[in-house]
Amino acid sequence: MNLHSLLRKAKHGLEDVLPGGEEKHSHTHDGHECHEEEAHAEYGTNRYCSFAPQSSGHAKWHVDGASYFWAVSMALEEAREYVYILDWWLTPELYLRRPPARNERYRLDNMLKAAAERGVKVNVIVYKEVPQALTCNNISGLHTKHALEALHPNIKVFRYPDHHTSGSDVLSGFQGLHTSLQSFSLKTFDLAKASQDVVKGLYGTADDITLFWSHHEKLCLIDGKIAFMGGLDMCHPIADAHPGNIDDVIFPGQDYNNARVYDFEDVQKWENNKLDRTKSSRMGWSDISISLSGPIVDSLAIHFTQRWNFIFKQKYTNRDVGKYALLSPPGAHRGPESHLLDENELSFGGLQNRFTRHVHRFLGEEEEPRHGPHRDSEGAHIQLTRSSCKWSLGITTEHSIANAYIESIKNARHFVYIENQFFITATSDKQRPVINKIGRAIVDRIIRAHQNGEDFHLVVMMPAVPAFAGDLKSEGALGTRAIMEFQYASINRGGSSIIESLRNAGIQDPHQYINFYNLRNYDRINANAVMGHVERESGVPYEEARRDYDDRYEGHHNRQRRHDDNSQYHRYQEASNRVSDETWDSISACYMDNGPDLRNLPWAGRREDEFNAFVSEQLYIHSKVLIADDQLVICGSANLNDRSQRGDHDSEIAVVIEDPTPVSSTMNGRPYTASAFAASLRRQLFRKHLGLLPHQRPDRPDRNWTPVTHDVVNDYDWGSHADRLVADPLSRDFLRLWQTTARRNTDIFRRAFHCVPDDRMRTWEEYDTQFSKHFVMPGTSEEDAKKGYQEGKVDYGHVVPQEFPGGLEELKDWLGGVRGTLVEMPLQFLIDVPDLAEDGLTLNSLTDDLYT
Repeated sequence: MNLHSLLRKAKHGLEDVLPGGEEKHSHTHDGHECHEEEAHAEYGTNRYCSFAPQSSGHAKWHVDGASYFWAVSMALEEAREYVYILDWWLTPELYLRRPPARNERYRLDNMLKAAAERGVKVNVIVYKEVPQALTCNNISGLHTKHALEALHPNIKVFRYPDHHTSGSDVLSGFQGLHTSLQSFSLKTFDLAKASQDVVKGLYGTADDITLFWSHHEKLCLIDGKIAFMGGLDMCHPIADAHPGNIDDVIFPGQDYNNARVYDFEDVQKWENNKLDRTKSSRMGWSDISISLSGPIVDSLAIHFTQRWNFIFKQKYTNRDVGKYALLSPPGAHRGPESHLLDENELSFGGLQNRFTRHVHRFLGEEEEPRHGPHRDSEGAHIQLTRSSCKWSLGITTEHSIANAYIESIKNARHFVYIENQFFITATSDKQRPVINKIGRAIVDRIIRAHQNGEDFHLVVMMPAVPAFAGDLKSEGALGTRAIMEFQYASINRGGSSIIESLRNAGIQDPHQYINFYNLRNYDRINANAVMGHVERESGVPYEEARRDYDDRYEGHHNRQRRHDDNSQYHRYQEASNRVSDETWDSISACYMDNGPDLRNLPWAGRREDEFNAFVSEQLYIHSKVLIADDQLVICGSANLNDRSQRGDHDSEIAVVIEDPTPVSSTMNGRPYTASAFAASLRRQLFRKHLGLLPHQRPDRPDRNWTPVTHDVVNDYDWGSHADRLVADPLSRDFLRLWQTTARRNTDIFRRAFHCVPDDRMRTWEEYDTQFSKHFVMPGTSEEDAKKGYQEGKVDYGHVVPQEFPGGLEELKDWLGGVRGTLVEMPLQFLIDVPDLAEDGLTLNSLTDDLYT
C-alpha cells in the first residue's frame, strides 16, 4: 500500500497543532544531508555537527543484561565522589546481580544508599512520564523520586518535563473519553483514536512547546572515571519457575514480564504482575551497552551537567530553595553560573593530535597488522553525538546522531550491521510523516555498490513485533499495527520503500545486498510433578508462595514479614526442602554451543505435561547499534526512527567508536585489517545469534562482566573455530551458515508454535487459520477461554498439538534442530491487507507522528 493512504486518515498535519509553528528542522529536508548549516553554526567545526569535539578513551562492550549490570555494580561499589544517572525509567528495586535472594546488597537502591553514606553525591534525572498515557504511569515516577530521595540527603532526583495540561476545558468537553482517561494507556492505544485536542491536553505544554516527546537517554557516570551507556534487560532464559527452591528465582515481580501478554502496569506494585509463570513465558530482551573510560567521560559529564542545570533553572530557581543546586562541569569547565557550554569551552588537551596519529596508523594498511589485537595505550577515537533541542535542553536543534548514521552508511566500503528496536525511515518526501532519510542513505549506498560491481551487504536486526500486548487483530493493537505499517513501508511496501526503490533502480534482487532478521527463542516451564507435590504438602499454591517471595525481595514495604515462619513462602520452602527435583528450571542452554541434547533432559511427571510446558516468544531486540566494516561502532540510546533521530523529538545520546587497535581479518576472502573493538563486538553478536556461544548463567561472571576500568580489553577467543566461522561477514561460507540457520530456525518455530508474524499469513483470513484458531489469548474472558480449550486451543505461546502426532518425542526431535535465536523477518506478513493500521478504525495525524 502507498504510505499516502496513512495520511488520508489525517485532516490536519502536525504543523497545525504545534503552537506558533514550532520549528521542524531536520537533516532530511533536502536530500538526506543537512543543508541548514546556519542552524548549527555553534557546532559546525565538530564532526557530525556535534556539540562535543573529537575525544578519545577506552571502550568495552557488554552484550547482555547480566554482564552489564554486574559491571555497573562493581563500579558503584568503588564510587567515592559522585554518581550521575540519566534514564527514561529507573527502578530502585532493580537487582544488579542475580538471583535476588543471594544478592540483597546489590539492589540498586541499596547500592546508591551505601554510596551516599560514604559521602558520594548521587544526581538522577528521569523522564517525567505523561500522566495516564503510559502503563508505567506517573505514580511509578513519583515512586522512583520519593524512594531514592528518602534514602539519604546526598541523593537528588529530577523528573522532567512537567506536563502542564493545556486546558482542562478541552478534556471536560469530551466527557465520555475524559472518564476513560482514568485508565488511559498506550498499551491499549486508545490514544490513537482520541482527538488531537485531547492528545495535546494529555501531553501538556511548556514554553509554547507541546511535550509529545520523551527523554530517552541512558547514562551512568561515576567519579569522572567511567561511563556506562545503553539500556538493558536480561535475555535468557524465558522460563523462571523453580518448584524445588523459590530462592532460585531470577526475575521477581514485574521483572518477569512479557509485553506481548501483559504490559508493565503500576510498576511500583510488584504484586500486580498478572503473568502466571507456571503457564506463560517471559519475553527476553536482547541489548548492547558499553562502559567507557578516559577523556570521553568528560564529554558525557558536560552533557549531564547541561541537562541538570537546564532543569534546575526551569523548575527550581524559586522552588524547593536550598534542596537542589547547580552542578559544575568537569575539569577546566568550573563555574556554576554556566548552564550551557559551547564547543569553545571544551578543552581535552591534545586529543586532536592523538586522534590524528590513530587515524593515520589505522587507515594506513601498508603497515603489517599484528595477528590478534595489540591495544594502543591511548585508546580509541570516540565521538559523542546526541539528539537535543529547545524543549529538551534549551538549545538549537542538534541531530548529530542522525548525521553519524548517514555518514557511516554512506562511507561504508563493505558491510553495515544494524541492530535496533525500530526501523522507521524514508527514502523520499513521499513517505511523510516519516522525515529521517537514513533509508535514502541505504538505497544510495547499495545503488553505488551495484553500479560499481562492489560486494556490499547490509543486515538489519529488529523485533518481529513492537513489544505491546494484545492480539494483533484486536482493536487494542491498533497502535502496534500502525508502527508495523510504518516499518513495512520503510522496508518493502507502499511504493517508496527501500526494497522497492532498489528494484526501481534496476536491482532485480535487492536481497543480494540487504536483508532483515528477527530473534526468537524457546524454553520449558518447570511446572512439573514436584510442584504439585509440594503444593499439596504445604497447602500453598506455587504462585502464591512466589508472590510472597516477590514481596520479600522486590517490594519496598512489609519487610517485617521476611522472618515470618508461617508465611506462604516459608511453608512452601519447608515442604520443597523435603523433595528432590532433578528437572532443569530452564533448558535454554540446549540451542547454544555445546548445549545438552534436549531429548536427554529429565522431567518429573506426565509426558503430556512436559509437552505442554514448552513455550516460545520473540526475543525482543532493544539494541541501538550500527557496525560498519568491522571498524566503526555507533552505540547509545537512539532508535532508528524519527523520534530518536530528528533531534527535536526524543532526547538521545550515542557515541561513535573507532578503535585503532588493528586485528588481522578477511573481508570477502581477501586480507583485511579490522578494528579490535568493532570486530570483536560484531563477531560476538553473530555467534550469540547463531548459537555459537555457550549458555552462561547469571551468577557465573567472567572478564566481560567487569567494567572497562578493570579490564580494558574484552575477553574474546580470537582464532577459535567458532570465531573463524563468523570472521568474514561477506564470505560464501559465512553467508550460507547465517542464511541456513535463519531458515531452519524459522521453519522449526513456525511448525511448533505458529508464531506471529509469519509469511504464511498474507491476509487476516490466513491469520485466523494459522494463529487465532489455535490459541487462547491473554485477557480472554473465562467463558470464552473455557470454550476455546474445549475446541482444542492452547494458551498463547505454547506448542500446537495437532502438528505433532508423534507426541513428545517428535516435538523434541523437531525443536532439537534450533541453533541460536536467529530467524527470518516475515516481510510478506499481511502484505495483501490494504490498510494494516486502519482496518476500519481511525488514526489521528498526531499519533501518526508519535508512532514514527
